Amino acid sequence: MTPLPQITFRNMEPVPILEEGILKEISVLERFFQRIMNCRVVIEGPRGRRYGGLYKVRIDLKVPNEELVVENSPSLHGALKDVEAPSKTKQSEPNRIHRDVRRAIHDAFQEMRRRLQDYVRRMRGQTKQHDVKIQAKVIKLFPEMDYGFLETPDGREIYFHRDSVLDTHFDRLRIGSAVHFAGEVGEKGPRATTVKLVHPTKQARSAAKTKVVKTSKPPHRKRAQQKGSTRA
Repeated sequence: MTPLPQITFRNMEPVPILEEGILKEISVLERFFQRIMNCRVVIEGPRGRRYGGLYKVRIDLKVPNEELVVENSPSLHGALKDVEAPSKTKQSEPNRIHRDVRRAIHDAFQEMRRRLQDYVRRMRGQTKQHDVKIQAKVIKLFPEMDYGFLETPDGREIYFHRDSVLDTHFDRLRIGSAVHFAGEVGEKGPRATTVKLVHPTKQARSAAKTKVVKTSKPPHRKRAQQKGSTRA
C-alpha cells in the first residue's frame, strides 16, 4: 500500500495499542491482496459516556476499480453484559473497554476479509471471461509518480498505474519493456486495468543492468489520456 492507512478516533482519545492492532489487521489484508490502494479506519465511541456502551467501526478499503466498505456496530449483547456485570474500579474500566473495542475492530476486519475474498473471486472470473491480451511496450515511465504509458502496435497511447501492474513488477519496467495488457476507456481516456510483464525473469535480469530512464516533465494525466484517446 503506497499511502499510509488513515486511522481516526471519534468521541474518544487515540489509543496507541488499538492503532497497533489495526495496523496488524491491515497487514493481514495486504498479505492476502497486495494491490490495496488505500485504507481508512474510523473508531467511534459512544456519545456522552466515558466508559462502556457500543462502539462503531468503519473500514473503507480502496482497491482497483472499487471501494469496499464495512460498517460494524456491535450487538447489544455486550452492552447488556456490562449492565449486569458487577461494578468495577476506575482502574479496570479502561482495560475492559479496550478489550471491547479490540473485539469490534477484529470483527470488522473479519468481515472485510470476506468482502476482499469475494472481490478477488469476481476479479479472477472477469479476467478469465473478458480479458483480451494485447501486446504493447512501455514508452513513458514516471516511477516517482507511480504511472507510465504504453504504446500499442497500432500507435495508441495507454495510461497505466503502478497498481495495475501484476505481481508487483512495476519496478522492473523500463522504457521498451514488452507487456500484455487489458484496458478500458475511463472518464479521462484509455487506461490499462491490468499490465503483465512478458518474460518477467528475463526482463528482471535486463532491468537489473539498466537504470530507470525517467521521462521528463510528466504530463497532466487528463491531458495525456485525452491525447491518447485522440490517437486511437
